[in-house]
Amino acid sequence: MSPICPMKEKIKVIAFDADDTLWDCQSWFDEVEHKCCELLSPWATAREVSEGLFATERKNLSLTGYGTKAFTLSLIENAVRVSKEQLTGDIVMRLIELGQGLLKFPTTPLPEVEETLCTLAERRHYRLVVFTKGELMDQEGKLARSGLEQYFSHVETVSNKTEQEYRQLCENLDVAPEQTLMVGNSFRSDIAPALAAGAYAIHIPYHVVWELEKSEEFPHDKLRKITHFGEILDILG
Repeated sequence: MSPICPMKEKIKVIAFDADDTLWDCQSWFDEVEHKCCELLSPWATAREVSEGLFATERKNLSLTGYGTKAFTLSLIENAVRVSKEQLTGDIVMRLIELGQGLLKFPTTPLPEVEETLCTLAERRHYRLVVFTKGELMDQEGKLARSGLEQYFSHVETVSNKTEQEYRQLCENLDVAPEQTLMVGNSFRSDIAPALAAGAYAIHIPYHVVWELEKSEEFPHDKLRKITHFGEILDILG
């Protein structure tokens, strides 16, 4: 895999994914799923609840998209199905409360994130932006709670990340794809489509991955894989 370093002078924009790149997110969803399994234990095993939830999320994706509200709707729909419509109002309300909790969990920056962003911002050589997918108000709230908003000149939330969305991002920022570097944890959403659009990419995997974000990885001459956020500074020199 060829290093990005020789191309660092070409990069003008560094785009960062948000969830599980700048702060922990999936762990909170996994915890809600665990609590849901406990609530539905009179009707099904934890495996049956989880498999049903994943199938429901996948089925609803084209209608509801990504995000907390979409997840909560699938959570309730799956619970009704699993319980054979025997859910009581108090359990439905508990599921709603669990979903609402995902709209306000603390988005504490992951290790080395703020220090790295601060250093990059001080260099003034790159324009730092957030490029994420999901629900607009939810993503705005998480960024505000993180305290990282000050480092970004542009924030863009889309319903999905495809090659077209990356090309549109570059057009919106008036840069060419080859002048753009994408940093993210999901190979499916952050890396593969960015590379397809002609951008550079840095993959920083997270220890938990949502089932719908799992995908095969592949080498690319515009790609680097790291384990610590601070390595971004080493790559850029």
